[in-house]
Amino acid sequence: MPLIATAAAGLEAVVARELHALGYRDTHAFAGGVRADDAGAADVPRLNLHLRAADRVRLVVGAFDATTFEALFDGTRALAWADLLPRDAAFPVDGRSVKSRLASVPDCQAIVKRAVVEALRGAYGPVERFPETGDAYRIEVALRDDTAVLSLDTSGDGLHKRGYRAAAGGAPLRETLAAALVLLSYWSPDRPLVDLFCGAGTIPIEAALIGRSIAPGLRRSFAAMAWPAVGRAAWDAARREAMDRAAWDRPLDIAGSDLDPAMVALATANAADAGVASGVRFKQMRATDFHAHADHGVIISNPPYGARTGDAESVARLYHALGRTLAPYRTWSHYWLSGFPDFERCFGWTADRRRKLYNAGIPCQYYQYFGPPPPRARGDAG
Repeated sequence: MPLIATAAAGLEAVVARELHALGYRDTHAFAGGVRADDAGAADVPRLNLHLRAADRVRLVVGAFDATTFEALFDGTRALAWADLLPRDAAFPVDGRSVKSRLASVPDCQAIVKRAVVEALRGAYGPVERFPETGDAYRIEVALRDDTAVLSLDTSGDGLHKRGYRAAAGGAPLRETLAAALVLLSYWSPDRPLVDLFCGAGTIPIEAALIGRSIAPGLRRSFAAMAWPAVGRAAWDAARREAMDRAAWDRPLDIAGSDLDPAMVALATANAADAGVASGVRFKQMRATDFHAHADHGVIISNPPYGARTGDAESVARLYHALGRTLAPYRTWSHYWLSGFPDFERCFGWTADRRRKLYNAGIPCQYYQYFGPPPPRARGDAG
């Protein structure tokens, strides 16, 4: 039973690198996720606790060809559902279909539901119906190119729900995307990091969690915590590992600023809830009032895009002013997530690298400008 870490479009490679860093080598990226064939039920806690850019962790129950409804029913019924689902399990079925002959998702969901019921009756006896009053085991049937993959959602709430952001403000950046922006940068915990449009503080907070090696899932619960197939011991071991990995007191130089003082107050409260208040500071400031306090640092920001009618001209002026503000700081690296199509012309610099990402369904580019690496401290090897 391999595991799948689902991911937003454009972040599959980031999640694959995270899996490799956790020790999983037999991984295969596909559109929308990464499959880890050298992982299984015992690894569910580690992945849920540690993955920063993934959306969910799914336990694959089986995969088979399904070009007819009969094949879908028979293939689903043949899987070992009774090894995973207790008699009182609640097992709703979600579905999706891409480039498959079985294109009616509601029909596929209903067939899978009936097939699972038949499999459980074969194990538990010919009961008329199962109560579904127990823990949740949300099933997904995913059809792609006439192959059906049946899996269980082990996460429950999406992994972007870290447990620290009770309020997010008007246009929140998902925690998983914010973490990915940091992981895609060349920032390291010994360098300053600044977010000039911090909003609810998501980018600085995620950077602080990364900088201190704090697992993002430590402050929340997961659907599979109650599953006998995973076991309490695996969760306890994964939490001990996460606690041992964390560098709780590592010094960090991370700052966020926003024009709106209410957002600054919200970001400050969120950092406290996340347990990283000592590593992040926030202040009310215009982005164009930025002054570097070190020779080598990193800016990571999600500035306004001008999505509303009439905003484009003001956003263009803002980007032009930002380009002038940062022009003296050529030793700084900076990264901008923007859905504004004319970003580079207005900013005045051509990006060293671009990456297509999506923020709340809006197509964006992640514009990456690389400053020179900081000089090595005297005595460093090499």
